Amino acid sequence: MEARHLRYALALAEHQHFGRAATSLGIAQPPLSTQIAALEREVGERLFDRTSRGVFPTAAGEAFLARARSALAEMNRARVDASRAARGETGRLRIGFIGSALLQPLPGVLGRFRRTHPDVRLALQELDSPTSAAALLAGELDVAVGRGGPRGAGAENLIIVPIGADHLVAVASKAHPFAGRRSVDVEQLVQEPLIASADAASSYLRPLFEQAPDALDGAAMARDVHTIAGLAACCAGVGLGPDRMRLIARDDIWFCDVTPRFRLPDLQMSFRATDSSPVLAAFLSVVRQNCADVGTRLDGLLARHSS
Repeated sequence: MEARHLRYALALAEHQHFGRAATSLGIAQPPLSTQIAALEREVGERLFDRTSRGVFPTAAGEAFLARARSALAEMNRARVDASRAARGETGRLRIGFIGSALLQPLPGVLGRFRRTHPDVRLALQELDSPTSAAALLAGELDVAVGRGGPRGAGAENLIIVPIGADHLVAVASKAHPFAGRRSVDVEQLVQEPLIASADAASSYLRPLFEQAPDALDGAAMARDVHTIAGLAACCAGVGLGPDRMRLIARDDIWFCDVTPRFRLPDLQMSFRATDSSPVLAAFLSVVRQNCADVGTRLDGLLARHSS
């Protein structure tokens, strides 16, 4: 039994005439009569009464037609669902990210993706860079956004694309002597209690304090940039973080550039090169639209991994 047999039976029930039903289906009348007879043999019941007044469903036919309508409707929904999934309009995407990415560019990217793909389930987790990288390599995430790219076994199978550059800034309370200054130097910073993320303090900030290697040992450790800013506002110390931290809207803190200018590892987006998920492809399309210069780099990396 095929879908066309169900359509033939429904058309015959609607038009109550083999000739008119065949015309509506775009086929000749004899093949329609043959197919209906074959359907009745397969079902094992007479589905239609052929009378001089027309062709009418029997009780068995009415029961069959009710199921036929439901089956065709389900088949149509299945086609629609398959098409939507193939376009990345349904499914799930697991993203791990560091907190500073929520200042820029994730709000624009995630907001646009939510609007254009409302039926995709986003599983979002704030994770430090090493943790999100490990989760991506373990297959527990589809996308990782962190400071610097993932390293270690399996990293060669990832596509890692920069999505934002940062330099280091200091943040202090408005009551702090640094307030009102455009910049502070490293020599001044080492005289202050410091606040930094554990990720930054353990990795990329160390070279800045090579002349004062103990400067970060007593630093307050914060999970994200908002905590750094909040602790600075409480006069717990001078916070260190990316310049995108200036986007935090608070009137009780002051930002200063750090001299000499110290560039931080780029904000990077990583995903598996072998991931052919339409949902990931749809997400990358939104990233291209929202992040300047990412599209060209991303297309080059994808081409390199596919060759």
